[in-house]
Amino acid sequence: MLRSQRLQVVLKLEEQKEKQALEKMAEAQKAHEAQRQQIENLESYQQEYRDQIRANQRGVVPVSRLQAYQAFIGQLDQVITQQQSVLQQAEARLDSCREAWQRAWERRRGMEKYIETCRRQEQQDMDAREQKLADEAANRVYQRRR
Repeated sequence: MLRSQRLQVVLKLEEQKEKQALEKMAEAQKAHEAQRQQIENLESYQQEYRDQIRANQRGVVPVSRLQAYQAFIGQLDQVITQQQSVLQQAEARLDSCREAWQRAWERRRGMEKYIETCRRQEQQDMDAREQKLADEAANRVYQRRR
């Protein structure tokens, strides 16, 4: 069996590793997007709540109600800050998965190039053997005629 044919097994393994890395990256991308969307939703909710406070302040509003509004806005700020931390973690995981996929892609691509190099070398070796056999056959014919 030729080297290029034996290396096909290694190539299949590299392709599987690349596929797995790509799937992990897709999962990380999905999780990152979900976290980003969560922050947008929280910020939107916070803005809507602030708008309600402003609308309700046109009349007389008890101090206790204003304090409750402010406390709730403060809680939303904390939740948004926590969510931003979660988003940063998701972003770091996405970056890590992207780098892992890039390495897997490079290994697979390198193996493909190496197999192609082996195939070319095998073809050159086969061509050289055929040429040698043809030269030997021609030389025998020439020797017989002499």
